[in-house]
Amino acid sequence: MNKIVSKEYLSERVVKFEVEAPRIAKSRRAGHFVIIRVGERGERIPLTIADSDVQKGTITMVVQNVGRSSAKLCELNEGEYIHDVVGPLGQATHVEKFGTVVCAGGGVGVAPLYPIVQAMHKAGNRVIVVLAARTKDLVIMEKEMREHCDEVVVMTDDGSYGKRGLVTDGIEEIINREKVDLCVTIGPAIMMKFVSALTKKYEVPTMASLNTIMVDGTGMCGACRVTVDGQTKFVCVDGPEFDAHKVDFDEMLMRMSAYRDAETRK
Repeated sequence: MNKIVSKEYLSERVVKFEVEAPRIAKSRRAGHFVIIRVGERGERIPLTIADSDVQKGTITMVVQNVGRSSAKLCELNEGEYIHDVVGPLGQATHVEKFGTVVCAGGGVGVAPLYPIVQAMHKAGNRVIVVLAARTKDLVIMEKEMREHCDEVVVMTDDGSYGKRGLVTDGIEEIINREKVDLCVTIGPAIMMKFVSALTKKYEVPTMASLNTIMVDGTGMCGACRVTVDGQTKFVCVDGPEFDAHKVDFDEMLMRMSAYRDAETRK
C-alpha cells in the first residue's frame, strides 16, 4: 500500500499525486515509469514518474481522468492509499550534452517531459520547451518547466494563451531561427506523429516517448508492441522512448483505438 502525501488539480481533469514510494524514489531516472493499481482487483495503469524526492521518499505522478480506472484514482485524496505501485520500469532516457534540445509536450504529456527537461538541462544542453494545449486552462507545469530550461514557448489551439497554433508551429519556428540538435516529444500519439514528420523534414534527430496500451509492464503480454524500423518492440521493456522517425505511428494509432469505447465506459 502506498500513501498519498499530496493531491493537486493541475486542470479540471488532470491531477498531480505525490505518493510514498521510497525505493522507487531512490532508483528512478528520467524516462522511467510505474504501474499502479487503485485496488486489489483494479486495472494496471502505467504512469510516468514526473518527479521524486529521495529525502521524503516520494514520487510524483500526473493522471488524466479519462476512464473508469483513472477516475477511481482521481477520486482518492491525501492520506488515502493506492493498493500498489510497481517500478521503476522501462529504459531510462539517454542523456548527454547534445547542444540545443527542443522538448515538446502536449496535454498531460508535459508531465513525463519534465524529468527529461531537468536531466537535459543539468547535462549542459540549451533546452527549449514547447508546451501545447487546446486552451489556456489546459496548460500545465509551465512554472516548473521555466525553472529548468532556457526558454518556454506556449502554443494554444485557440490563442487564449501564448501563441496561437499547434505544437508543430512552435517547433518549426525554433528550427527556422537556430540549429536544433535533438527534439524530444511526448503527448498524444497523433501529435507525436506530426512532430516526427516535421523534424524528419528538417533532419532533426527526434525521440518520442510512446504511450501504448500496457498490461504487465515486463514484456510478457505483448500488448504494448510497436513496430520500430520494421522490427517488433515492446514499449514497456525496450522503451518507452524510441527514434521517432522509425516508429510506425499509423499502426500504433490503430492498435490504441481498439478499446476506445471501453475506456470511456463508467
